[in-house]
Amino acid sequence: MSLETEAILDRRRLSRRLSFWRVLAVLALAFLIGAFAFSRDGGLGLVEPRQIARVSIDGLITESRSQLRLLEKLGEARHVEGVILYVNSPGGTTTGGEALFEALRKLAEKKPIVAQFGTVAASAAYIAGLGADYIVARGNTITGSVGVIMQWPEVSGLLDKLGVKVNEIKSGPLKANPSPFQPIDPAGREVTEQMIAESHRWFLNLVTTRRQVKTAEVPGLEQGRVFSGREALNYKLIDEIGGEGEAKRWLEGTGKVKKGLKIVDWKPSSVVDWPLGSDAAALLTRLTFKVVDGLFPWLSFEPGLAGLSLDGLVSVWHPAKTN
Repeated sequence: MSLETEAILDRRRLSRRLSFWRVLAVLALAFLIGAFAFSRDGGLGLVEPRQIARVSIDGLITESRSQLRLLEKLGEARHVEGVILYVNSPGGTTTGGEALFEALRKLAEKKPIVAQFGTVAASAAYIAGLGADYIVARGNTITGSVGVIMQWPEVSGLLDKLGVKVNEIKSGPLKANPSPFQPIDPAGREVTEQMIAESHRWFLNLVTTRRQVKTAEVPGLEQGRVFSGREALNYKLIDEIGGEGEAKRWLEGTGKVKKGLKIVDWKPSSVVDWPLGSDAAALLTRLTFKVVDGLFPWLSFEPGLAGLSLDGLVSVWHPAKTN
C-alpha cells in the first residue's frame, strides 16, 4: 500500500473520531440544558427543582439529632426558597423545644419560615413555632400552655408493701433529689422549684421577645393555660387563622418566595436517637417502673404521658383525665 493511500485512510479515521466526539459533546450539552430547564419547571432533572420545603414536627418533642441535621441541610439547599413548618404536637422536653427553636432561627437567617399549627401546638411545640417568622393556626387549634413541669411518681410506699428496699450512697443530699424512692424533702423541693421558675422565665421571655407581647397582660398565659387559635390571634400569640394555603401565600408575599413552587416534604433520616440516662439512678428508675407496670398494669402514673420516658424538664400539654 502506497504512503499516499495510508495517509488518506488515516485522515478518514481521524475525521470519523472527531465526528463521533462532536456528536457526543452536542448530545451531552443538549441533555444538560434540557435537564436544567426541565428541573426549573418542577420536573425531575439533574438540577433539583426550586421548591418550598415542608417539615413536620409531630408527636412528642425531644432533642433529635436527625431532625436538627435536617434543618441544617435545608439551610444549605439552594433550591429550597422557603420552609413551611407543620406543627402538630402537645410538646415534649424543654431542651428539645429549645434546640428546635435555635435551629429554626439559624435557618431563618437563610430562608423565610412560616409555622402552620395543626390540631395542637402547645408547650415545647409552641416554642418551636416561635422559631418561625410567621405563625398560622386553625381557629380551633389548641395552642399556648406556656410553662415548664417536672413530674415523678413517688413509689416508696408501694415498694415497702412489696418488701423492696432501695439502698443508695450519694455524694451529697441534693444528688438525685427529688427521687421516686423517697418522699420529697424541703431542700429537694426548693432547688426543683428554683429550676422550674428559671426555665419558666426563659420561656416567658421567649414569648415576649418573639411575639412582642406583655405576657402578664394575656389572661392565664403565665399560669400555663391553653388557647384556641382564635383566642391566640386575639392575644397576638399567632399571626393568622388558616392552613397551608395561607402559609404559602405568606411565603409568596412577605417571604418573597417565587409563586407557584411545589411544596415538597423533607423528612429526617430514619436513624433512631436513643436518649440515655445520665447515671445509674435513671436506669434503676426506669427498671422499677417496668417492674411495677408489669405487676400492676392498671396503674398509670401519668395518664396523659403513658409510655413516655423522659429525663429532664418537660414542657408538654395534655388534657386532664376525667372520670
